Amino acid sequence: MADVDRCCIEYSVSIRLNITMDEDLYKRLKRELPARGISSFISAAVRAQLRPGPDELEAAYRRASEAASHNAEEHHLAEDWGALDTAEWPEE
Repeated sequence: MADVDRCCIEYSVSIRLNITMDEDLYKRLKRELPARGISSFISAAVRAQLRPGPDELEAAYRRASEAASHNAEEHHLAEDWGALDTAEWPEE
């Protein structure tokens, strides 16, 4: 852990939340989800409906930048093969 830049470690803290919902909806959740999956499902559903905040946008940008830097070699290979894709091949 000494090699990890501590400023970039992200922590997630769970909080307990009491909500109200229709009984039929609750019964459906209990029937269709695993016993310990309701909280995760509700969190994912709420997150999907909210606009991303600055922290989420920054994290997505960092992930995309990192992925793009890992794909630099693949990009060069695609450029090399792209020339062949557009070359005119002799017809038989």
